Amino acid sequence: MLSFADLGVTDPLRRALLSSGYVTPTPIQQRAIPLCLDGSDLLGIAQTGTGKTAAFALPSCNDLPPRRRAAVADLR
Repeated sequence: MLSFADLGVTDPLRRALLSSGYVTPTPIQQRAIPLCLDGSDLLGIAQTGTGKTAAFALPSCNDLPPRRRAAVADLR
């Protein structure tokens, strides 16, 4: 079974997935994510609840820069 790391998902996104309880990608995600990351056009067909939305959204999120944490000043 492939992991999200095997599919080319960045470490910050992979950590977010793991912290949300997503350990392994579904079959549609295993097939779609690498193609989307390579910039291919894709038409995916699968049953409801199989992770199609994530299969298309995760590659877009993969390209986002990590959020910087704001500096916190001690106002005492």
